[in-house]
Amino acid sequence: MKSTRLLEGNGLRTFLLVMDKGDEAFEQITGFAEANGITAASLTAIGAASHVTLGYFDRDTSEYRYTGFDEQLEIASCIGDIADNQGKAALHAHIVLGRADSTALAGHLKELRVFPTMEVVLTETPAHLRKKVDPQTGLALISADDSTPS
Repeated sequence: MKSTRLLEGNGLRTFLLVMDKGDEAFEQITGFAEANGITAASLTAIGAASHVTLGYFDRDTSEYRYTGFDEQLEIASCIGDIADNQGKAALHAHIVLGRADSTALAGHLKELRVFPTMEVVLTETPAHLRKKVDPQTGLALISADDSTPS
């Protein structure tokens, strides 16, 4: 993966991350955030993948159901955020993927193997985002009450 800083000012930084064939996107984005001290950010991405694992939250069981797809897919849209979860950068992203027949897949992103490229624009947010475990679902969710300006 290659990265460059696109913009810096007013306490905010914007980066471009360009991933190569075989990169695991979730690991690369999380590692970049940790290495650069980013604990609050939003991201968008496009590109293509040869493998993805998508999740769907089952509210009856309070668990994610995961399905893997091993095929060439276009990343039509990927949006997400990074927040502090007990001192670590936690990535949460949803993605829409296009198949060769123009049908779409969508869901919570767990894994993505890049092929041939993925372009991510990552922008720090002015507030410190923290996650807290929601007692009803058991999920670590962003807490607006705990977000304070940097």
